[in-house]
Amino acid sequence: MKYISTRGQAPELTFEEAMLTGLARDGGLYVPESWPQLSHRQIAEFAGKSYEEVAFEVMKPFIGDTFTDEEFFGIIDRAYSSFDHVARCPLVQLDSNHFLLELFHGPTLAFKDVAMQLIGQMFEVALKRRGARVTIVGATSGDTGSAAIEAFKGLEAVDVFIMFPHGRVSEVQRRQMTTPSESNVHALAVDGDFDTCQALLKDMFNDFEFRDRVKLAGVNSINWARVLAQVVYYFTSAVSLGAPHRKVSFTVPTGNFGDIFAGYVAKRMGLPIDRLVTATNQNDILHRTVQTGKHIKKGVFPSISPSMDIQVSSNFERLVFDLYDRESSAVRQQFEALKDEGGFVLSQGARSRLSDEFDSGRCSESETRATVKKIVGMTNEVLCPHSATAVKVASEQPPDPDVPMISLATAHPAKFPAAVEAACGIHPPLPPRMADLFDRDERQTRVAGDLQAIEAIIRERTCA
Repeated sequence: MKYISTRGQAPELTFEEAMLTGLARDGGLYVPESWPQLSHRQIAEFAGKSYEEVAFEVMKPFIGDTFTDEEFFGIIDRAYSSFDHVARCPLVQLDSNHFLLELFHGPTLAFKDVAMQLIGQMFEVALKRRGARVTIVGATSGDTGSAAIEAFKGLEAVDVFIMFPHGRVSEVQRRQMTTPSESNVHALAVDGDFDTCQALLKDMFNDFEFRDRVKLAGVNSINWARVLAQVVYYFTSAVSLGAPHRKVSFTVPTGNFGDIFAGYVAKRMGLPIDRLVTATNQNDILHRTVQTGKHIKKGVFPSISPSMDIQVSSNFERLVFDLYDRESSAVRQQFEALKDEGGFVLSQGARSRLSDEFDSGRCSESETRATVKKIVGMTNEVLCPHSATAVKVASEQPPDPDVPMISLATAHPAKFPAAVEAACGIHPPLPPRMADLFDRDERQTRVAGDLQAIEAIIRERTCA
């Protein structure tokens, strides 16, 4: 399996090379040259298998000979050994045909652990074999940063720098990034919003002298391995509800489009997904794009679901690549317009393909709070604000008794205790293993949203 850039002007890479590279040198994102197919029989045989066994079968076609079968199963086994639920990503029934997929049973209580724990193990094996060292830099709207730090802290071959928007993440999210004591962990509080952090990250990758000097690697969802790991739970949840013998739909709260793009990949592989529903908060560029075909930024507004406070959805580029029949010149043109002019309009053909695959909905702040309160009253299930966004949007879709709906619960409610308590009167406690989080000392560096300033910090701390 080879990997190609969405912008068509970077070399083809192996899985290992794409994983360690992150962003392509032409500014594009790596995708597989083709989508592997799983047969009806193969998918049916997932029934009754462990999460780890399904993960091996789903991801194996993408990794080529990067790892032996023994190495790869060991990587998967170690990655999920820290999850506190035997099913890893269990389903909870909310209504007669509506289910919640809980993705927060990893060490940092967010769905990012599903991918990041796996990538940490992959990096460790690959770097040890190469005798290499890398500098991981990530941008986060809250959960990616803590998941990356948890996965890479203490590793000898890695320095990890995480940029987060100062004052725009929850206190729990911030403390998960600023309280680890390992010397290879660096939390950078950036003046600006998440899009500022993400733009700085892309600028670092496009500064080739800096990139090569510090051996820069990325673990944001621009990294293909992140998306790949998330494909697995679409298969496990759908099979548990009867796939491939019947179709299943998913509603996904998303800002950067990576999680729902993983569902699109599962569908391309043969999973019988009926509809993929994009759920946004008030920062609704993805909803507006699905509804109108116009992908135009309107600014980022802070919300009680901060991980979705995004207007530049990086993974949308991967979908646009497919919407334009993998014509890289069209992708370059559209995303240059997004950067220079603040947006673009999909062609009629691309918009038609988008509406064939996706539906969407938007959830206001008041609707998010109302949904948290409603679900507690109906089921005693306490939702985080992001999960509530998905549940609300899912409830607005036309019901189909033959097709179950799965809403993705992307974070534990304890990561957003103030918002949850304000909505339903319940203060969700942290798990016992994190009970002392607010007593731990914090280490962070506040920095202006300036490329040279951040690059100087990274050079100094890596002695590069």
